[in-house]
Amino acid sequence: MTYSTNHTLKSSTNKQLAQHLFTRRTVIPFRKDVLWRIERGIVRTLTWSEDGTSITLGYWGLGDIVGYPLSTVNPYQIECLTSVEASILPPHLWHEDINALLCHIQQAEELLTILHRKPTSIKLWQFLVWLSEKFGRDLEQGKLIDLNVTHQDISEVLNTTRVTITRLLQKFEEEGKILRHKRSIVLNLPTKLTKP
Repeated sequence: MTYSTNHTLKSSTNKQLAQHLFTRRTVIPFRKDVLWRIERGIVRTLTWSEDGTSITLGYWGLGDIVGYPLSTVNPYQIECLTSVEASILPPHLWHEDINALLCHIQQAEELLTILHRKPTSIKLWQFLVWLSEKFGRDLEQGKLIDLNVTHQDISEVLNTTRVTITRLLQKFEEEGKILRHKRSIVLNLPTKLTKP
């Protein structure tokens, strides 16, 4: 596990929060008694089934709070998808971040709603829109999903096969709905169509 204490941040009550740096693909340490606030970078929370299949629970970024106390899922893991800076948020300070906790619930419900869409093409499209709203940045060509997710990562989230995701992304590209930008995806839609 590669992480290091970087420095401390002051919370709204001027208490010092221990801050840690994590490298890409590092697993943030399991702690039952703390939450982690993401100060920089992107993580995903996940579990896995009895046969070892990964089940993504969510993607989280700047200002989001993650941690075992927010879940009853076991096993539970927080994986860094980029380099990450995170602060430890001890229980006596949780009440200070009620908005972040509410946001966590709302995002989890949004993702759950997307997972129940049919057919898979609509489910994939809604997931891409969700990612673009959470991790997107505007380019001249559209909205860049500023997150390097593989076809396999997407298939795990949407509970389908990598082959299906690859086929649908190719179809979206042929239809002009998406553009490829290096290893990322750009949604090619007017802003009003990407809003729920």
